[in-house]
Amino acid sequence: MSQKVRVRFAPSPTGPLHIGGVRTALFNYLFAKKHGGDFILRIEDTDQTRYVEGAENYIVEAMEWLNIPFDESPSKPGNCGPYRQSERKEVYRKYADQLIESGHAYYAFDSGEQLDAQRKEYEAAGKTFIYNWHNRLSLDNSLNISAEETQRRIEAGDNYVIRFKSPQGETLHLKDIIRGGIQIDTNILDDKVLFKSDGMPTYHLANIVDDHLMDISHVIRGEEWLPSMALHILLYRSLGWEAPKFAHLPLIMKPVGKGKLSKRDGDKMGFPVFPLEWKTADGDVFAGYREDGYLPEAVVNMLAFLGWNPGTEQEIFSLDQLVTAFELERVNKSGAKFDPDKTKWFQNQYLQEMDNSALALEFSKYLESHQPEALRNAQDGIPLDLEKITSLIKERANFVSDLWEQGSFFFEAPTLYNEKAAGKAFKEGTVELLKKVVEKLQSVDDFKAANISEVVKGWITSNEIGFGKVMMPLRLSLVGEMKGPDVFDIIEILGKDSSISRIEKAIKFIG
Repeated sequence: MSQKVRVRFAPSPTGPLHIGGVRTALFNYLFAKKHGGDFILRIEDTDQTRYVEGAENYIVEAMEWLNIPFDESPSKPGNCGPYRQSERKEVYRKYADQLIESGHAYYAFDSGEQLDAQRKEYEAAGKTFIYNWHNRLSLDNSLNISAEETQRRIEAGDNYVIRFKSPQGETLHLKDIIRGGIQIDTNILDDKVLFKSDGMPTYHLANIVDDHLMDISHVIRGEEWLPSMALHILLYRSLGWEAPKFAHLPLIMKPVGKGKLSKRDGDKMGFPVFPLEWKTADGDVFAGYREDGYLPEAVVNMLAFLGWNPGTEQEIFSLDQLVTAFELERVNKSGAKFDPDKTKWFQNQYLQEMDNSALALEFSKYLESHQPEALRNAQDGIPLDLEKITSLIKERANFVSDLWEQGSFFFEAPTLYNEKAAGKAFKEGTVELLKKVVEKLQSVDDFKAANISEVVKGWITSNEIGFGKVMMPLRLSLVGEMKGPDVFDIIEILGKDSSISRIEKAIKFIG
């Protein structure tokens, strides 16, 4: 590629960033970094009626959490700013005027009421109303009135918009990197509004002008913009500019049924569709991947596989590996079905690979905020080795919160015993066996799992006692149910005093 690769992620701050938008940002980032290019954030806030307070900060915070950095943005300006469209207002009018002067656009004075009346007439005749070549010469616009009358009406303050004059009778041959060749008959295109009566450009004009002035080489965006591609190519041509290359990403589909993934699907099936939690002004709260305990690396890896595949069996990719492997040509045309279970699988893979000390730190934070009493109780009794606990119980965990579910017994002695398990484990003779275990534990000086195991198992074997008769009630005494890692690892972590205390409590319970 001779031209430097420059791509942009250009969201509108109208609410929380959907994971479909995050994936678009990710694919732009991967493509830019693969080709040594720039990744730009531009905030498209021309529609002030839909602007939502806090939405721009949310977008930035989400991308920071996911470790997908921008090279240029409103807070990190380069040479192409400003990076918010609302701060570029004066830029767009010049190009709207240029299109009028060259005959590629015109002033339209039609009111909303006039256009509604036209639509109803068409509907009554079984037709669809499109404002374009077939009727524009009979509507209220500058193509039908003199230049003097047009100027008089503008100066008189009449409301008007500027519309693009779509060409008639032409076949456009367009190219999309993902979808290949596309042919469009210009007769079916409507004369889109480029400039609104409130003095703001529409998305179509602002988008084209900004992409040109910011030297964007590739426009990588969602499939929903595919119908706008013809208009955008025509605008580039009409302004005498070279168009960037286009790639339209497939939709992210519902896990079940047909259609695009929505917030309602997440609510119904219990998974987030937003990267971060979002609170509305009305007090509604929507779940986020961060707050639900997902690791950012797992979310990035999951999103990369929604519509793209590397062509190999490999599924776990770091961000750097994704950059190396990513190719737009390997993005699918058809929609990508979202799979909440696969997302959890990615999370599990990353949690298992996480360094034990880092995971222990996250577990410690979780305990401080969710189980402070349990943490204090445990620390009052013994200096708990969180790193060791984490390493022993993480195998069955998908989230840091699961570590509490798997290992709460390390912090809180059982007050009850699983009824079904107790029925099997606590039998006649169990009390005597547990008393003997207490004796054996008291005899161990170097209180390490291997030494404890050797002493207790040696006693069981030499006395030809069935292992289940000792190990089941011993685990139940320590944990309260039949779960957890190796019993002797549990005993080592709990320490001699705490372990014996729990066993003696079980002896009293059985008695």
